[in-house]
Parts: sequence; C-alpha cells; structure tokens
Amino acid sequence: MSAIRRTLLSCLIASTLSAAACAAEPLKAAFVYIGPTGDHGWTYSHDQGRKALEADGKVQTTFVENVPETADSERVFRDLAQKGYKVIFGTSFGYMNQMQKVARAFPNTVFMHATGYKTAANLGIYDARTYEGAYLLGVVAGKMSKSGKLGVVGSIPIPEVVRNINAFTLGARSVNPAATTRVVWVNSWFDPGKEREAALSLLSQGADVLMQNTDSPAVVQAAKEKGAMAFGWDSDMSKFGGDAQLAASVLNWGVLYKATANELQTGKWKPAGKWWGVKEGAVDITAFSPKVPADVKTLALARRDALKTGALHPFSGPLKDQAGKEVLASGKRYSDAELGKMNFYLQGVLGEVPK
Repeated sequence: MSAIRRTLLSCLIASTLSAAACAAEPLKAAFVYIGPTGDHGWTYSHDQGRKALEADGKVQTTFVENVPETADSERVFRDLAQKGYKVIFGTSFGYMNQMQKVARAFPNTVFMHATGYKTAANLGIYDARTYEGAYLLGVVAGKMSKSGKLGVVGSIPIPEVVRNINAFTLGARSVNPAATTRVVWVNSWFDPGKEREAALSLLSQGADVLMQNTDSPAVVQAAKEKGAMAFGWDSDMSKFGGDAQLAASVLNWGVLYKATANELQTGKWKPAGKWWGVKEGAVDITAFSPKVPADVKTLALARRDALKTGALHPFSGPLKDQAGKEVLASGKRYSDAELGKMNFYLQGVLGEVPK
C-alpha cells in the first residue's frame, strides 16, 4: 500500500479511534479557482460541483477564488496543505507547474489538477470532455445560422481550446458543409470587457451565431443586444442572453468530485486521470431557446445520445486541415493522447492558431 493510501486510511487502524468514528470524520477538500464564483461560467460550474460534493455530508470543503496562474498560486496551494486539507483541487490549466512543485513538498496530501497532463504519486489529473458540448452547440449553430458564418471568442490558445473550436466547427459542418468559423482571442479566461469587444468584432465581420471558450456571460449579452445568437458555455446563461441563447453546454463537475472523494475515502484513489463527458453525465446540452425549432432540438439530443453510447465521436475521419490535406483517414478516430496535443485548426476554421 502506498504512503498516501496509508495516510488516508490511517484513522481506520488508529487505536484511539473506532471505525464508526472514523467513518463519521469528513474528508477535508479545498478548491482553488481562477475566477470568481459568480462568473456564471467555468468557476461557477466548479463551485456548483463543490457544493454538490459537500451536500452529501461526508466532505468538508473550502475554496479560494480569483487566484492567478502565477507563482502566487503556489503560496495558496502550500497554505491549504499546511492547514490540513487532504485533497486540493486546482481548477485551471495554468496551475500545473505550481501544483507539481507543492505536491513534492506535501507527499501526504493529494493534489488534483484540472485539464493538465503532469502526474505524480500524489498529483492526479481530471477533465471534462468540453469538446463534446462544443460539437453539439455546433450542430445547433449550423442549423440556425443564416449566413453560415460562425464566431468563437477564444480564451488562451492551448490544445483544450483549439480542440473545442474544431469540435464546434465539425458539428456545424456536419449539417452545413459550407459553414465557417472565425476566432477572436482575448488571452484571458475571464475578462468581460475583452469578451464583449471580441463578440462585437465577430458580429461586425458577419458572424450571426457565437460560441465562447471564456467564462463570463458577456458574449451572450452582446449577441442579445445586436439581435444575434449565442450559446451558454459551462452553464446556462439564459438569464443574461434571453432567447438569444440558443442552448447551453453545461458541466457537472459534481460527478467527478464525488467519485474522487469516494476513491480517497476507500483507499482506491490513483493519479491516473478521469476525462469524463456526456457518457458519465459530466457534459450536457440544455436550456434550448424557444427560437430553436423542434426538429433542430431533436437532432441535437439525438447526437448527444449517440455520444453517450459511443456511436458518435466528433473527431472521426476523414478529417482535413485548413489546406485541405487529410489528417485523419476514414474509419479512424483521434486518440485521447492526440486530442490532448491538438494545436492546429481543421478545415472550416479561418485564420491561424496564435504562436
């Protein structure tokens, strides 16, 4: 048994505690957020997952919000470990190196890093297949766009975001082969002002349906203001966009957090990552606008069900890059490892991925 498992299960064998008392002792879990819990996007969805975890009564939680992806985050992770939290969730890609460093100093604390790829004996990874939600939104966008010109407000050009842009475009072109996607990057996860400016820029270039990979509702608000259409991202943003929000790709982090807590409490935790999506209930499409015709909603839900059963994989060949060169043959699918390194646009996405 590893040192971590021995530590996590130590109260079960300690002579001073009964098994019943140990079972009643809650697991202490801490969450570190890149943005505010009220962003109504990424951080909001993680915090809803934290609340779902705590609601079971077996886990005691705390959180720290607005922690930048800088050396300062190392101080936050270290402080939480010193306070005795047994598992610390870092919910943004840019925390990876800092978490790796702090994990070495606290071998009896488990660290879980969202969307990253580095692991250690006490450093695990987890993610949601956000590209599945992006693909489903693309299907709706392809059906609803009058111009065939789509726009995406991009955050930071890492594989996760590039993958979502490609998936959105694949979904749209599956129902409208002529559809194209233009991207404006804001180089931030949460900056409502820049997100709004990017949305307005895309609309001025002829896009009539917008998706975002940013965290605030500024994009759906801009779409509503200009009579265009958009989507909720990570959560339902219809209270900001009204019926201009065609649908929302929502994340349910609670299923991942509950599973991780259970593994820790039963000594079954391993650092190998979970990458959960529609199949596991971590990703869904919901909150359809009254503007969306019944047949379009039915199609989107049918595609969702196909993702759930595995009958559909968005990144299935044949696929071509922007130059028209085949990058994936018919009958093939990109592996998770290949998806994790995606740094190029597929056919239908305009412009270049920033270096």
